[in-house]
Amino acid sequence: MTRHLPQLTDAQRRARLARRHLLAPAHRAATVTEVTQALVGLHATDAATVYLSACARLAEPSAAAVDRALYEDVSLVKLLSMRRTIFAVTEEFAPFVSSSTARAIAVRERATLVKHLREHAEGWDEARLAETEQQVLAALATRGEATTAQLSGDVPALRETMLMAAGKPYEARQSVGSRLLRLLASDGHVRRCRPRGSWVSSSYPWALVPQWPEVPVREAKAEVVRRWLAAFGPATVEDVKWWTGWTLGDTRKALADVGAVEVALAGGPGLVLPEDIGAGPGDVDTDDAADTDADAPEPWAALLPALDPTVMGWRGRDWYLAPELVPALFDRAGNAGPTVWWCGRVVGGWAQRADGEPVWRLLADLGRDTAAAERAIAGEAERLAGWLGEVRVTPRFRTPLERELTD
Repeated sequence: MTRHLPQLTDAQRRARLARRHLLAPAHRAATVTEVTQALVGLHATDAATVYLSACARLAEPSAAAVDRALYEDVSLVKLLSMRRTIFAVTEEFAPFVSSSTARAIAVRERATLVKHLREHAEGWDEARLAETEQQVLAALATRGEATTAQLSGDVPALRETMLMAAGKPYEARQSVGSRLLRLLASDGHVRRCRPRGSWVSSSYPWALVPQWPEVPVREAKAEVVRRWLAAFGPATVEDVKWWTGWTLGDTRKALADVGAVEVALAGGPGLVLPEDIGAGPGDVDTDDAADTDADAPEPWAALLPALDPTVMGWRGRDWYLAPELVPALFDRAGNAGPTVWWCGRVVGGWAQRADGEPVWRLLADLGRDTAAAERAIAGEAERLAGWLGEVRVTPRFRTPLERELTD
């Protein structure tokens, strides 16, 4: 007997995205914590992305509110985690991210650093690395917070360097200090404090982090997947595996632990949480199950930054991003640049000129929606310029269209 799966159309997925990712104006959030919870985490490899992603979804955008969450309330913390990417997550969620992902990355980072120290520096082994780490933690306990340069004054070993790719055109020296502080952050021992300069700066001091409660790894992975499916579902197994950076076996185990339910998508089978389709202890109700969040919100536009969690949320993107737009909007490593959205689709890109003006370009033919879309996009550009003020943002990973718009 052929099993009849609940169906979710691409239009229904885009309607969910508008609500669950807080992009339609009626669904914008009041606080930075609400935004971060809704998206599971905010990409933080580029310091500006956290601010731009949060403010795009706040009813009252404010860089100061993001500052407070990161550096005063410390309700958000940054972790090297999923896909070896830095994410800002809520303090409450951080123990789950640490146990499920960050600690395993820290183990690999430590092994790599030890290998590089042995090969490219003198007198280093596991024992010296461990001793140096303890000296750094002790110095931070005394100072409260300090930059890597300041810590190098307390712990001279941090000033040593490793010559990488000797003799190659891309030969470079890496400081032990920068690598070791990144390792301590991956391990959950230190955090990044308020940057020196504006909020787009990547120069920041470090401070100690109170140790989080222990969470069993399997429980932590299930919680990460539960929250991710609540925000990004429906999704494929490949989407979940790609976003988390886990093995296929760990991904499938976590999906089973949350009771993920199969649905039919335009491109094949996908998965959602049981509560998304009204699943009970018996059979899944297939009559009206897919109507959850199906009613489209009012037409909406959004200007999302480079590496925004929404554009980087799925491996399979055809339902919101036409493949022919990718070369203009992504770099060669797969990093998304600033994108323009209209009713759940990427339709163009934007940039900020040296004078502060946000400029944008449509890359998709919107037909009879063009005039309405252009008005809405112009309104979002004005809103963006209003809260950015004198701040100038250049993405860390630049893309062809972003460069073209700022030339």
